[in-house]
Amino acid sequence: MVKELINYFRDKKIIILGFGREGISTYKLIREYLPEQKLYIADGKEDLLEANDFLKSDKNVDIICGKDYLQGLENYDIIMKSPGISFVGLDISNFKNKIKSQIELLLEFFDVTTIGVTGTKGKSTTSSLIYKVLKEQNVNSMFMGNIGIPAFDMVDDIKEGMTLVLELSSHQLEYVQKSPNISILLNIFEEHLDHYDSYQGYIDAKCNIYKYQNDNDFFLYNIDNEMLQKNVNEPTANVIKVSLANNDGASIYFEDGFVYYNGKKIYDNNTPRNLIGDYNLNNIMFVLGVSELLDLNIEKTIESISSFTTLPHRLEFVGKFDGVSYYDNCIGTTPEATIEVIKALGNVDSLIIGGMDRGLDYTDFIKYLDESNIGTIICMPKTGHDIAAKLTKANAICVETLEEAVETAKKVTKKEMSCLISPAAASYGFFKNFEEKGDRFQALVKGEE
Repeated sequence: MVKELINYFRDKKIIILGFGREGISTYKLIREYLPEQKLYIADGKEDLLEANDFLKSDKNVDIICGKDYLQGLENYDIIMKSPGISFVGLDISNFKNKIKSQIELLLEFFDVTTIGVTGTKGKSTTSSLIYKVLKEQNVNSMFMGNIGIPAFDMVDDIKEGMTLVLELSSHQLEYVQKSPNISILLNIFEEHLDHYDSYQGYIDAKCNIYKYQNDNDFFLYNIDNEMLQKNVNEPTANVIKVSLANNDGASIYFEDGFVYYNGKKIYDNNTPRNLIGDYNLNNIMFVLGVSELLDLNIEKTIESISSFTTLPHRLEFVGKFDGVSYYDNCIGTTPEATIEVIKALGNVDSLIIGGMDRGLDYTDFIKYLDESNIGTIICMPKTGHDIAAKLTKANAICVETLEEAVETAKKVTKKEMSCLISPAAASYGFFKNFEEKGDRFQALVKGEE
């Protein structure tokens, strides 16, 4: 299978666009098999060569750095684009069909079963749980995609008959023209609007997960989600609709405390689990659906669900200090995600919000906070300060730093209640990513900083 991939690259004029983790991975794979082939690397960073010493000894590579690195892309046969590169405001019509990614080429050239999971929220938990279910039932499987490990770093280990679980971001799906065998679309909310020309562009990217399936494939999606109701159009695959609200037409639905699959009772919601809240039950319903599609042992699947532990920064319990329980949900970068975790916890007395302004609509979020029983909304810049100015009933305190936010939370949160950080905004501009913000929050809560 790797051979077919390398033959695709052979004798092509290839530019690697973006030289972060994935770009380096692409370079190393091609160089391993095609050491003499000419390659081109383009990146906005001026110090690319200094930061990557191994490129200095490669006489068959040309490097384009700086602000004009996106110029002339129409002159290449293959544009290996890293997910983080944005083409906002750029006319790509004369090279769009040349844009490729590791995920698309994996789907194109590897003869394996693929399960792809995307959604604004829940994709990491759902894909991780699916992988756990497969491994614990001895299915020969691998987990890759939007988990920090580039697919090309793992291709030499892929064997025929394997099942690959792919966590897929909108950036990875934006230009693909191949879809997984089993595609899961959990939800769509406003997110990453800085990366796309419009909200519709983001939605279209997500919908690519099913757009190129065939009638032997399966597509599972959440019919409760308003954006999916409006934008899922005539899938070719076999459609399995999932509904927590028991909407008409759902194959997997929740009713009277049980999850049903095609009318068969398969899961009792009273079963103990670490994944609390309705939004996690919704994620679990997709996992149960995959288990049924693959004809796995449902009892073993339920055991895997029960023992699954929360991923870092996803409603993660930090600890109880001075009578207050602290929870880290720094993955919550949209207002909808933050509302769901507030509902899941049920006893939030202080909420820390705020981050980079990406133009999201906070109207419903502000209304929710005003009508909630949360004692104190601790508001960090920039979105937190903007929200605070519009709150009329909720008690809002504006702070400038995360340190000040945690210090305030320790003072105001009532005993035997919870403090939750769920920013409802991106961390960029203030932190490298949500993981860094969550790590810092946890350290501050524990008094390690």
